[in-house]
Amino acid sequence: MHPAPKTCRICGRRIEWRRSLAADWDSVTRCSAACRKRRLGRVDEALEAAITELLAARTGTICPSEAARRVRPEDWRPLMERARMAARRLVVAGEVVITQRGRVVDPSTAKGPIRVRRA
Repeated sequence: MHPAPKTCRICGRRIEWRRSLAADWDSVTRCSAACRKRRLGRVDEALEAAITELLAARTGTICPSEAARRVRPEDWRPLMERARMAARRLVVAGEVVITQRGRVVDPSTAKGPIRVRRA
């Protein structure tokens, strides 16, 4: 029997147990080489805060692009993946859920447009 999956601290995706990770499974906290190189910074914290603030001001859902626009209005497109990562981290924290077409989806496997709403 394999151990329970973990969640990446950086991107919020699920890390499934693999034989190659078995020796170090207890210390695994990041899902990939890209996430191992990356650290959470002020922009990531600002995106999480923007998502939380936008949801507090509304009764419905928001798009991650709205948080990116709030953090960096003039050049928000490069922040889109980081905004999606921030949303996934908030899902892990139990604060929000990610939906597609009105249905709650697994944030690790969601592809395409997503919406974020309070949990």
